[in-house]
This record gives sequence, structure tokens and C-alpha cells, in this order.
Amino acid sequence: MANSALLYFLFVSAVFHKGLNSVIQAQRNVAAAVGEQACLNCLLIQTKEVLQVTWQKILPDGERTVATDNLHFGQRVDPYFSGKVEFRDAGLQNTSILIREVTEQDEGYYRCMFNTYPDGALTATICLNVHELHEPVLHVRESNSSEEVVVSCSATGRPAPTVTITLPHQDLNFFHNTPVSVRNNNNTVTVTETAVLSRRHDNSTQVMCTVGGAYGVHKEVFKMIPEVKKSLPDEKSGANSSSRSRTSIIILSALTTCVIITAVVFLWRRHKPQNSLSHEVHMNEIPGTTDEHPQKTQESPQENVQVRLRSTPVKSEERTNKSNTSFIQETV
Repeated sequence: MANSALLYFLFVSAVFHKGLNSVIQAQRNVAAAVGEQACLNCLLIQTKEVLQVTWQKILPDGERTVATDNLHFGQRVDPYFSGKVEFRDAGLQNTSILIREVTEQDEGYYRCMFNTYPDGALTATICLNVHELHEPVLHVRESNSSEEVVVSCSATGRPAPTVTITLPHQDLNFFHNTPVSVRNNNNTVTVTETAVLSRRHDNSTQVMCTVGGAYGVHKEVFKMIPEVKKSLPDEKSGANSSSRSRTSIIILSALTTCVIITAVVFLWRRHKPQNSLSHEVHMNEIPGTTDEHPQKTQESPQENVQVRLRSTPVKSEERTNKSNTSFIQETV
């Protein structure tokens, strides 16, 4: 689509090149950043009887009217561009339109056409270039070595921006990596530059990232890198000895705790059986606490014998009485 529009623009430029150079003064290329406004102007340098001025946008499939300024009916903006485009200068000899809040869709070729009498239409073509450049992002992080830091700077723009990392002190070791470019869905490009630099031991270092865009637009961002703080030998030895002392105290405390727990468990287990044995002896010595049932069982047979001995004469007397009674009965 872009190639077709370019070919069409070249054709139109070739046809109306003579008229453009002779009677119309216009800026062929106009640049505007995304979100800003763009002004397109055409000036008729020869006095003509102009009946109407027409602004058009050249599309791949034809032209579309943007706005008109008629001698009798005045200025009119097409409803499709209402709120987007307005006339800036009122006049049929010098005409200007203002495009608000430019976006990528506004980029392209625009034509101003003067309808004159009796010369007819006089035209000029203007190319609107839309560019964008976002604020750079600068990151500083620690590397594997405390003596070095990794600096990365990225920026997004259209067309692709240039990213440069610089240092005010040239005596530092500074290693650049190959920039990485990523194209986004909205036709912008994100470029990331990475570098590894050594840190200073005496003071902090300032790192700067400069981003360049189209038409001389550039932006900068700064960040400070703190210096490397070296410890004195005495401080290092003192720190090491303090660390060793703390470790020794912790180990000694743990060993003491283990010894105390072991001694308590051993004494408890040793004292428990002695308490049980002394308790049994004490119960046997207390009167009335012994078991009397075995003595009763030993005395009960003697008592049974005495009972039987006492009951034997009674039974014999009963048998004697019975025998005497039977004898008397027989005699009778």
C-alpha cells in the first residue's frame, strides 16, 4: 500500500511540477510527532480569481476530500475529519489546515487544489511524516563481580531510534554489546543497548543514555552509579574475629545444652526404680497392710478337725439310741 501511494505521488508530482514551481508555494515535507499537531500550508504567489480551495488526502485507492473553502459558501470540513481537521488561515490565496493530535493513520500525502478562473485547477502535494519517540529507560544492576555493573538503556520509536550509552570519565573500562531491535505490532521499534563498566573506587560515576529519533529529535536520561567501598585491613580482621567469636559462642551454648539434657535424663531413669522398691518395703512394714487371707486358709483345716471331733459323740449316741429302740420293738 505504501509503495502504491508513493508511485501515485510521483506521478502527480510529475504532472503538476510546473504549476507547483510557478504559482504555488508549499512545504513538500512536513514532520510531526505522535500526539502533536501538524500544519499544512499552500500559498498562491500569483494573484488569481479563486473560486474554491480543496484539500484532499491521497489514498492508495483514490482521493478523499478533507475540507473545502468556497467563495460563496465558505469553509467546510468533511464530517469524517470533523474535530480532527480545521482551517487555520481564512483566505482563498493563502490556505492552511491544522491536523490535531497526529497519529500514525494521519501519515501520508495531502493535496491542496486552487480552482481558478479561467486557468482551472492549480495543485500542490505535501507529504506528512509522522514519527514518535518515547522516553528512554535506563537500568543499572549488579553483575557477578562487585567491581562491575551492567547498564542497559532501551527506547521505543518510529522509525527505529538510536541508543547510545556514554560516560563522562573515559578512564573506565567500558564494554558495549550489540544493540538488539524488536519490532512491535504498532510499527514501532524498541532498541536496547547494553554495556558492562567497571566501578570507581574513589567516587560515584554518572552514566548517560542518549536516544536519537527522526528529524533531529533526541532525549537524554542520567543515573548515578555508587562507588565501590573498600574496607581497611583492620576492619576486615576485626570483622572476621567478631564473626568467629559469635560462631564459637553458639557452638559452646549448643554443647552445654546437650550435656545438661543428658544428665537430667540419666538421673531421672536411675532414681525411678529406687523409689518403687522403697515404696513396696514401706507398705509391708505398716500394720494391717499385710494380706491376712493366707493365715485364714491355714487355720481353717484345724478348725474343721475340731468341729468333726466335737460332732462325732453326738452321732454315736444317736446310733446307740436307735439300736436300743429297735431292740425293744423286736422283743415286744
